[in-house]
Order: sequence, then C-alpha cells, then structure tokens
Amino acid sequence: MATQEVEDIFVDILGRAKALDPAGTRKWFDELTVLHLDGGSLAVGCPDEASVQFLRENCKSSFTRAAQQITGHLVAVDFSVHDNGEPDTRRRPLQPNLRLHPDYTFDSFVVGPSNRLAHASCVAVSQSLGNTYNPLFVYGNSGLGKTHLLHAVCFEAQKRLENAVIQFLSCEDFVNRFIRAIEEGNLAGFQSQFRTVDMLVIDDVQFLREREHSQEEFFHTFNALYNNGKQIILSADSPPVKIPSLEERLISRFNWGLVTRIDPPSYETRVAIVQKKAHLRGLDISEDIAGYIARKVQANIRELEGALTTIYAVANTTGQSIDLELVQTALDGQIEMAVKHVSITDIIEVVTGYFGVRLSDLQSKKRHQSITEPRQICMYLARNLTRHSLGEIGGHLGGRDHTTVMHACGKINQAKETDPKMNALLNELTKQITQGTQP
Repeated sequence: MATQEVEDIFVDILGRAKALDPAGTRKWFDELTVLHLDGGSLAVGCPDEASVQFLRENCKSSFTRAAQQITGHLVAVDFSVHDNGEPDTRRRPLQPNLRLHPDYTFDSFVVGPSNRLAHASCVAVSQSLGNTYNPLFVYGNSGLGKTHLLHAVCFEAQKRLENAVIQFLSCEDFVNRFIRAIEEGNLAGFQSQFRTVDMLVIDDVQFLREREHSQEEFFHTFNALYNNGKQIILSADSPPVKIPSLEERLISRFNWGLVTRIDPPSYETRVAIVQKKAHLRGLDISEDIAGYIARKVQANIRELEGALTTIYAVANTTGQSIDLELVQTALDGQIEMAVKHVSITDIIEVVTGYFGVRLSDLQSKKRHQSITEPRQICMYLARNLTRHSLGEIGGHLGGRDHTTVMHACGKINQAKETDPKMNALLNELTKQITQGTQP
C-alpha cells in the first residue's frame, strides 16, 4: 500500500481504538505513528519506552480489535519506540521489567494541602537515594495518589541515575515471588534479586499482615538494604502501627525514616486534578465543568478519573461537544454507584459465590473449565472495574503474569461479543459488584 493510504488507515484505527477503550485513551496517542501495516501485522511507533509498556499492558486488545474492524482482516499489533534519528529529551530510559505508568510523573501530580508533604518527600528522595528519608513510608486511603508518587520517584531516579537498579512491585507480588522461590528451591536467587538493588519500592505493604514467613524475609531484606545505604520506599493504607498483625520489629523499622500521610483532596485540589486528568486524555473541559465534577465526586482521585472516562465515552458515542448538560447527563446515576470503591476482593467474592468455587481454586494451577472460566472472568472484571495493572491482577490470582491476564481478558471479551449468555452474565456480575448485592 502507498504510504499515504497506510497513514489514513492508521488514523481510522487510532480513532476506533479510542472509541473502544475510553478509559485507556491518552492525549499522547496523537504522537503514535505507523511503522508498518501489511501482511496481517501492524507496528506502531511510540514516543518512549513507558508508552510502549502502557500500550502493551493496557491497550493491545483494543488496538487489535480496532485494526481488525477497520481492515476486515486478522491483524497482529505490536508497539515499539520510534527512533527518528533525533535525540528525544522526553524519553526516559527504563530498566528491563520496571513497569511504570506514563501518566504517573511529578509533572502530572497535582499538589495541594492534603499531599504537599508526601510530594515534597518523594521529590527529595528521588534526588538523593538513601540519603534523605530512609525509609520513606507514605500512607492514606485508596485512590489518593500514593501509587502515582511511587511511580514518579522511579521515573525521576531513572532520569538522574540511568544505571540505578530499581525494584518496584506490589506487596502481593513480593509475597507471591517469595512463595514461588521457596517452591522452586531458589531462595538464594530471590534474596539476591531484592537485596542488591539501589532502591526497593513496595506498594500496599499492608498485605504483609498475617504472613509470618514473608515478614521474616522482608525483615532481613530491609536490614540488608538499609545497612548498605540503599533507598526503601513503602506505601500502605494506614500508618505502620495500625497495620494488623505486623511484627513490632517491622513497625519499628518502618518508623526509622519519615512517615507521611495523604489525605482526601480539597475542592480546589479536586478541580485542579480534574483539569490535569482531562488534559492527559486530550479532553477540553471548562472550569464550570471541572467544578461540577469536583463537587459531585469527593471520595478519591480514581473516581474523578472514572467520571472523566464516562464523559469521554458519552461524548465520543454521541458526537456531541462536552458541555455542562452532557456532563450532567453522563454522570446521572454514575456518581452514586462510584461511591462504592471496587476492589479485587469484591470481585472475587461475587464470582466465587456465583460459581460455587473457592479462592484457593482460582489461585491454583487447575485447568478444569469449571475453574478456568471463573478465573478468567475475575481477571476480565478486575481489568474493567479496578485500576490495578495486569501484573497486580495476576498476582491476586495465583501469581500469574500479565500475559496470562491479557489472554484471559481477550478470551472473555470475545465471548461477550459472540455469546449473549456471557454478555448477560458479565452484566449481572458487574451489577452485583458495583451495587454491593449478593448473588
């Protein structure tokens, strides 16, 4: 095909992908280029490695569906950094396996009275690993920006120290890797992986509670890093002393450095957050609209993002411009439902109750249809109803990797489109999860 024809097709594919996945759409999608489109394959050029990771983990399914719908053929899609021969000052070098969200930088973080100290502390740590606040412990309710700050620290540290070795993972993932190392008889390899880094960042460390062996391992990992002057950053939903069943020696060590809290944002901060998030998604909204959303959604930042996703979807579907009337219509009934924060635990409880299976079955390696279908449905619903990454979702369901979760989501999504019974089932389960009704 001629170059112009390929580019025109790609513009259509990009538009369709945005329509298929409003939640995953970002303003920087306009910087994507088509590197190759022929013979059943589409290669998409991205501005940096963080964008590549984001698209592979969050948008591959929507881009694949879009490409197949536009071309009418089976198309395999992949993403890579587009090197045009010119230096890219925005490109961030990322070490292998360090998955960072391109939205979560210090530049995109809105600072207000509720998070000023936490933000300043993270900036200070990123500029001098192991020398400022060590450990740094950030806590607060879900959806207030803790994970955003952890990603931002990693981004900044990588920019300043390109050779820095960083491990950033959820506590659940840390525990699952520890268990797997024991099963495989590779505990020495696990210890080497985590005790020789320049910075260890653990999100949601409260999951260490009631895990005696994992707490023992983390205690020794903490000591090894601290004694060698390496940076440790932790986040949780409560301060160390209030984490249930956490050993006193860990509580003591978590308090050695700085413990800082993030509170719910004020109205003014919520307005600024809405405007910033809208800009990241390429949405043009007025101050009146931002104020309306900020007044209606007060629980946390994730729900502000959810409101913007709903608005984007309605505007994209109807072809209308985003005005106050459209926003009020789009959010009618959504705000009340959003008050209940959906967790992976909520999803698992509903799905296991509906199918009559146990959590241990979903986390096992069993491949019977009676187990694999509920497991895949859990993954699909978690992908669509929570903000967890594919790796985090897999971690909750037996330590499976992000490619397994991606495959499951694609399979259930395909079944949803071809099987009315599956579509009805997913709608019913979603209703039970979001409204808190029991199956």
